[in-house]
Amino acid sequence: MANSLEQLKQFTTVVADTGDFQLINKYKPQDSTTNPSLIYAASQLAPYKHLVDDAINHGKSKGKTLAEQTELAMDKLGVNFGLEILKIVPGRVSTEIDARLSFDTEGTIKKAKDIIALYKESGIAKERILVKIASTWEGIQAAKVLEKEGIHCNLTLLFSLVQAVACAESGVTLISPFAGRITDYYKKALGKDSYTPQEDPGVLSVKKIYNYYKKHGHKTVVMGASFRTKEQVIELAGCDFLTISPQLLEELASANVPVVKKLDAQATTDVEKVPTDEKSFRWLMNEDEMAENKLAEGIRRFAADLVKLENEVKKKLSAL
Repeated sequence: MANSLEQLKQFTTVVADTGDFQLINKYKPQDSTTNPSLIYAASQLAPYKHLVDDAINHGKSKGKTLAEQTELAMDKLGVNFGLEILKIVPGRVSTEIDARLSFDTEGTIKKAKDIIALYKESGIAKERILVKIASTWEGIQAAKVLEKEGIHCNLTLLFSLVQAVACAESGVTLISPFAGRITDYYKKALGKDSYTPQEDPGVLSVKKIYNYYKKHGHKTVVMGASFRTKEQVIELAGCDFLTISPQLLEELASANVPVVKKLDAQATTDVEKVPTDEKSFRWLMNEDEMAENKLAEGIRRFAADLVKLENEVKKKLSAL
């Protein structure tokens, strides 16, 4: 019998959630995603020093002030990792927008275009890139503009149905609902040690979004993300895409647990249409303590790791 990872690939497109090229090559995913936390960790490893050095030289040669040089180097570093990943995966790579722009629609649009331009300079078409944007109201509005211009977006840090529906109605290419972080929240809030996969609130959230999309004819791809256990992953077999960490990819590849399709595009749901005008969006987010809490926390975490990486870059730039 095929291992659990190979079985999963029969129902779902598997995406690697890592900045480590060796691990991407090992598990042969279709696509790959990164974020500031993953790139910061990878940038500390000796095999990737040349990518950091190239980004530093790019910033030094193109920018006038230290602030300009740092920003240019940071953009180039994210793109450098993306370029290496695209040598391995046949599909697309997701490259993250600066989390500190999460409430800045115009800033997000400009940064996305800068990133796409850097990829273009290296001969990579925009069709192979997903620009990764936080699912704030401002981020969703930026994605709406970018998608109309042919720049495809991955809306991340997504924890609620209203975020998902607003993304779909804005023509977003792909969303990343964060199953594991939802589960983390409820385990802590309710004092629970664990959930069965069938009762797991993070898993149920992804299923609800998937079923809503299929019922209402939305074309946006649902890519479950942020998993804590292989059981969560297996319970979402049939989801459009699943982005999985190397640790869980290894566990799935080593397991022989039968994997059956759990999500079906033909399934029905009684969830009615969700209003997504700005007032409704902000109110529904306000009413969802978990979603509001985890979105804010996620932005802070990504921004903190970005600042750590930025400080490393500044040191290297100043030393030149």
